[in-house]
Amino acid sequence: MVSSGTVSMKLQLDFEAILRIPSEVHMSFQNLNIIDPLQRALDKEGYTNPTPIQMQAIPHLLQGKDLMGIAQTGTGKTAAFVLPILQKMSQERKASVPGVPRALVLAPTRELAAQIDQSFATYGQFLRFRHLAVYGGVKQGPQVRILSRGVDVLVATPGRLLDLMNQGYIDLKGVEFFVLDEIDRMLDMGFIKDIRKIISSLPQKHQSLFFSATMSRQTAEFAQRLLTDPVHVETASEVRVLDAIDQQVFFVNENDKSKLLLDLLEHRDLDRVLVFTRTKHRADKVATILDRHRVRADAIHGGKSQGQRSKAMRNFKSGYVRVLVATDVAARGIDVDGISHVINYDLPNEPEIYVHRIGRTGRAGAEGIAFSLCTAEDRGLLRNIERLTRMEIEAATHQYHSERAKNAVGAAPEPAWNRPHAPRSSRRGSYPKSSGPRKSYSTRAAS
Repeated sequence: MVSSGTVSMKLQLDFEAILRIPSEVHMSFQNLNIIDPLQRALDKEGYTNPTPIQMQAIPHLLQGKDLMGIAQTGTGKTAAFVLPILQKMSQERKASVPGVPRALVLAPTRELAAQIDQSFATYGQFLRFRHLAVYGGVKQGPQVRILSRGVDVLVATPGRLLDLMNQGYIDLKGVEFFVLDEIDRMLDMGFIKDIRKIISSLPQKHQSLFFSATMSRQTAEFAQRLLTDPVHVETASEVRVLDAIDQQVFFVNENDKSKLLLDLLEHRDLDRVLVFTRTKHRADKVATILDRHRVRADAIHGGKSQGQRSKAMRNFKSGYVRVLVATDVAARGIDVDGISHVINYDLPNEPEIYVHRIGRTGRAGAEGIAFSLCTAEDRGLLRNIERLTRMEIEAATHQYHSERAKNAVGAAPEPAWNRPHAPRSSRRGSYPKSSGPRKSYSTRAAS
């Protein structure tokens, strides 16, 4: 991070530049030359200051440059591409053509596609344009009818998009703006062949915008092949963002996990809780157990119908449901303000996923709290997480504590306290404790 806010350097991607702006730099959307209709929408929604990713990306996208953006969940990356796309389309008005969108946004999940589509509606409320989200899990008839009337912006999941293309309902010959959102997750989910088929149908001349939470070798190589002289923008790493999240690990035996979760939820400060499990079956099981103990909960995962998933999201956002139990795939696209706690009922197999998970609390500058339940079999996963985050997560004191889990050896890695030079988390104390006052910025950030 440099004080000038901009630094150019050579990377393996041969990007035009890497741009980093410290989070303490402040400006308004007016400084970004946003047109009046978009500014009115931002004002109406209470957004005044752009986030770092928006400050970096919007000026370059308005100039028509390709872009590779690295930003974690909750940093406002959706607005970073929605605003410039809407502005450029409004400055060159064209009649909507049936089945031929001007902007195409690909997202890995139905929830994220619906969220992005809603962002276009929110920021473009004072503009005249047509938008649509297409995804599986619902009948295609209503989507086809809207396509037949013409859409300017199409947000899609890869599978449903290819289905509609193969049936002749969508033609990508008119795409001017192409966005791949959460490209790292799409590659992890095996969409690379579908994405290549879609890209092969795009016109040669178009602006490409790729966004990812992490820059893996696969993501870097994919972007290098498809982007033309791109600008690379990057916000503070997710690991640094974790400084705003109070993390604790609960060593526990597997058969005590549900009892521990219920004990945690007895505390009122856990008022909007996102619980992660490793499988769909586990998500359903945990939600059922909570319901039986009079804790309003619902589960969201790929095995649910779109209607069920949408209802669960509405109930969670409204506060009717206190706990949402989710798998990692279904959680992509969960954009809910005020999540007080994230609980890892099961630790993830990949440490980067842990960072994505707990980043859903403590968003946009607010403090958050993350609890992780760790069995003896999970000690290797915990070690990988601590290596990535460069901190030893504080162990909580609780009635279901398992010394076996804490001191796991053998197949499980050596205990964290036995590692040389293990840095300590900056937070101390043990559960139960109140989250205390939650800090937030004085201005609201556009998501």
